[in-house]
Amino acid sequence: MELTETSRDHSGVHNLAFQNDSDGVDVTNLKGLGDNSQRIKNSQNKKTVHTNQGDEYINIESDLHENKRASVDDEQPRLKGHLEKKYDEVCEFCKKHKTRIYYVVYGILITAYLAVVIAACSLNFQRALPLFVFTVLAVFFICWDFLIAKYEDRIAAFFSPGDRYLKKQWFWLKWVLCAALIITIICWLIFDTTKRGSRQLISFGGLVMYVLLMLIFSKHPTRVAWRSVFSGIGMQFILGVLILRTKVGFDVFNWLGIQIQTFLEYSDTGAKFVFGDKYMDHFFAFKVLPIVVFFSTVMSMLYHVGFMQWLIGKVGWIMHVFMGTTPVESLVAAGNIFVGQTETPLLVRPYLPYITKSELHAVMTAGFSTIAGSVLGAYISFGVSSSHLLTASVMSAPASLAASKLFWPETEKPLVTLRSGLQMAKSESKNLLEAASQGASTSIVLVANIAVNVISFLALLSFLDSGLSWVGSLFDYPQLNFENICAYVFMPFSFMMGVDWEDSFIVGGLLGYKTFFNEFLAYERLSKLIQNREKGGSMYINGVKQYMTVRSEVIATYALCGFANFGSLGLVIGGLTSIAPSKKKEIADGAFRAMIAGTAACFMTACVAGMLTVPGLEVPCHILGNASNFTDFPANSTELVKCCQHLLT
Repeated sequence: MELTETSRDHSGVHNLAFQNDSDGVDVTNLKGLGDNSQRIKNSQNKKTVHTNQGDEYINIESDLHENKRASVDDEQPRLKGHLEKKYDEVCEFCKKHKTRIYYVVYGILITAYLAVVIAACSLNFQRALPLFVFTVLAVFFICWDFLIAKYEDRIAAFFSPGDRYLKKQWFWLKWVLCAALIITIICWLIFDTTKRGSRQLISFGGLVMYVLLMLIFSKHPTRVAWRSVFSGIGMQFILGVLILRTKVGFDVFNWLGIQIQTFLEYSDTGAKFVFGDKYMDHFFAFKVLPIVVFFSTVMSMLYHVGFMQWLIGKVGWIMHVFMGTTPVESLVAAGNIFVGQTETPLLVRPYLPYITKSELHAVMTAGFSTIAGSVLGAYISFGVSSSHLLTASVMSAPASLAASKLFWPETEKPLVTLRSGLQMAKSESKNLLEAASQGASTSIVLVANIAVNVISFLALLSFLDSGLSWVGSLFDYPQLNFENICAYVFMPFSFMMGVDWEDSFIVGGLLGYKTFFNEFLAYERLSKLIQNREKGGSMYINGVKQYMTVRSEVIATYALCGFANFGSLGLVIGGLTSIAPSKKKEIADGAFRAMIAGTAACFMTACVAGMLTVPGLEVPCHILGNASNFTDFPANSTELVKCCQHLLT
């Protein structure tokens, strides 16, 4: 079939804008009219495609119209079969009763889960105790969220008389509470000192010293909100008492630490598959770094399902209520318990351009005073106590807000309040597998950053030690190195945390490694000291102490648990500037002060740990033959007697 092109006469095309008198025709308009006509002809020529091999003309526009008519004919309604009708009825029923079906399915699943819990508890309650506790907590928080979502106004109205009374009487009530708190602490210190010795008093004096130093160098000393400071320290102390002094709290965190350590060991399967059976020969590269990848993957999955946002929201709400801090800084401080200092601000990214300078300082301080969950697993793999690392991560969150509000008090009116409907960012992953893949991919940058920093810092440290040793040899002191210089600088600070005087020189060197390089080097050095103590042997070799007491190790673990170092300083400035470019100047101005506040927060946490740490058996029983270790025992300890009885039997 041959299709011919339709021709058009363009002589009748007129533009109303050009309908002027014949005597005054505009040449420019005529030229434009000619161009328009040419464009129309070109467009018509483009619609027709001529084949070079034949004389046929194919009109594409006509073919498109024919295809469209054919597709319309195909879409004409047709009679449905019996199965299709039933399928449509089922789909319509499911859409109509969608909510009820969800409730039925959830009810069946919950009933099955509760049946499993009851069966496990009936078989062996001691073995199923963790499952029972988690179930009770889950039921409690689900009911709590349901009641708050449905009856929030009624609950607020019910407690409103008490809230108005507290606000009315708060002027004198706050002084009564402060006096009661001070009297309680003094009485506790007196009784505890009588029972356990005077070393706890040094830690208490160190806590007071750090608070006074931060007040002296505060940005606005006269504008300090003491409620945030004292409540933050009080939350630290309460958490420390529950975890370090009560058997239930200690057992819970010890159990959590063991479970996390066991959980992280599953990364060995992937490391062994990729690197071979001898992957442990390269401990840091093939054992420690795969843990970071594994933990990052798990955290990304928890973030996708919404568990991390829920948990961070609950912890942030507690700090907001008790400390009186704003929602943004409370959420960021809570988030830093679990994720890193550059990831946490993403939770409140939409609100960062509107926060005050004090809030921005608190956001940065929270990042400097805590560590990320991904590197927590790496430190545990070094041999550092998992329970103490978990405790330090939790206790440092309120300490960071207390230190921040003391070092840079709030002088502006916060724009982002609880009433403005603060919402945390959600995961961008579409499903759980994509979330796991993104978590693993994201960890590549973190792993590479850790590896190159360790390589470069160790090389730089070796170069500095060599240069300092050469300078020291000029003055007959070839032992001079970077660790010795840092030890002398930080020795007073470590001693005021409660570290034994003989160990304060070593802890001072660890603090120098952490501050000027990173906490990876410091914890790696601490792990060697722990291993030396566990192996036993002589405490001094050529006048150099080979290991510390357990108390000093515990305090050092808390003091090192933070990202406050010069390497992280650039990371925070770059990360926050990319998230909130409008705050670039404020970020640069407050970053260094935030790093100092984060360091002080870690030191305050170490002081609280020093006040609450119970001295125990400092050395294993099999090396009690070394008489130099006996000085580490408390005067009234019965553990030495039990250990000797065990050896005799």
